[in-house]
Amino acid sequence: MILKGSQRGGARQLATHLLKVEENEHVEIHEIYGFVSEDLDGALREIHAISQGTRCKQFMFSLSLNPPQSESVPVEYFEKALTDIEKELKLENQPRAIVFHEKEGRRHCHAVWSRIDTNEMKAINLPYFKMKLQNISRQLYFQYGWQMPLGLMNKEERNPLNFSLKEWQQAKRLQEDPKVIKQLFQGCWAVSDNKTSLEKALNEYGYYLAKGDRRGFVAIDYRGEVYSLSRWMGVKTKDLKHRLGNLEALPGTKEVNAQIAGRMSQMLETYICQVQSGMNKSLEPFRQKKESMKDSHRTQRQDLKKRQNERRKDEEKKRYQRLPKGFKSLWARMTGKYQKIRAQNEREVKNLNIRDREEKQALIDRQLTDRQNLQDQVRPIKRQHQKLAIQLKKDVVQYLEMREMPEAIFQQKLFDAEDRLTKTFIRRRDYDPEMN
Repeated sequence: MILKGSQRGGARQLATHLLKVEENEHVEIHEIYGFVSEDLDGALREIHAISQGTRCKQFMFSLSLNPPQSESVPVEYFEKALTDIEKELKLENQPRAIVFHEKEGRRHCHAVWSRIDTNEMKAINLPYFKMKLQNISRQLYFQYGWQMPLGLMNKEERNPLNFSLKEWQQAKRLQEDPKVIKQLFQGCWAVSDNKTSLEKALNEYGYYLAKGDRRGFVAIDYRGEVYSLSRWMGVKTKDLKHRLGNLEALPGTKEVNAQIAGRMSQMLETYICQVQSGMNKSLEPFRQKKESMKDSHRTQRQDLKKRQNERRKDEEKKRYQRLPKGFKSLWARMTGKYQKIRAQNEREVKNLNIRDREEKQALIDRQLTDRQNLQDQVRPIKRQHQKLAIQLKKDVVQYLEMREMPEAIFQQKLFDAEDRLTKTFIRRRDYDPEMN
């Protein structure tokens, strides 16, 4: 499984993030260990409170564990991995919290440790933790026979479309797939060899070169969103300077924004809204299915938990009745029978806990399969809309160019573009009746 860790502060923000049910279909607090508080928010605040006795600002170690989507991964695998990580990073016996998230048919785990050693009142040092996590990750893939990602086997084989948190947040704000955006920028870089060719390649998709206020070479789209070229293209600043020349020769962001705004029309904005509205309409049946499935799955888990609790009470009562009482208890202790019955009860408790875990895991596996099947239906629709979004950016450039044409030609081209878009959605509805 892929392991991503970070040293951080912000106890309240992290607790809020881990408990977000809006972004996750299922959130389960699996364990809170070593804290006075019994809830996640209180536990993380305890870490912050203890850290006030030190100068440590990044008083927590936060880790996400992401197994392969196609594999059924029981809780025991996560727990074993966390034990190995604690041993390797010297976090054994430190207070920790474990939370499971499920979204779009994928189940992953988050763990948070306190870095504060209360005996010495100082933060535990975590040297080379990224390298150590990478080694443990490889071991897990070998141990369980999973197909290892190429980038984990050899860093030279890493997916060039990997993106940072800032890139993901920027793309999410614009309701676009960061992989598609990054692929677009890297494609433009690959087909260009100088400033003119790069500028032409970017312009075809509605991006314009500019001099950033703080980030050097940037591109601006028709909405005024600024993209750092070094970040999105994955190239160094010196390589950008070598290909694009003097940064000061480029217009500033305000100047480019003014040019774009001057050429943008209300009709174009309406056209963009039509595309977004069409995508939302296409996905609405699947959103309804997802919400219905989420409610059903939550009910099933609650029912299972209730049945297991009732069964545990009955079984606990039977084990209690099995123990001798009164004078019989004294005699049983003398003969050793009492100890045998207790040992038998303890074995039963252990086996019954395993049984309940396996029942819960089997239910989770069935639900993940159902959710993955639904996501398989959604994925091609999203992919199609992503392609449509790329084509839209090309159309944006055409619209901007149309502003320089005679009005009659402009209106005819606009009619042709809208007609093409309408036919696209009609074909989509004919292909999938549920989109109607």
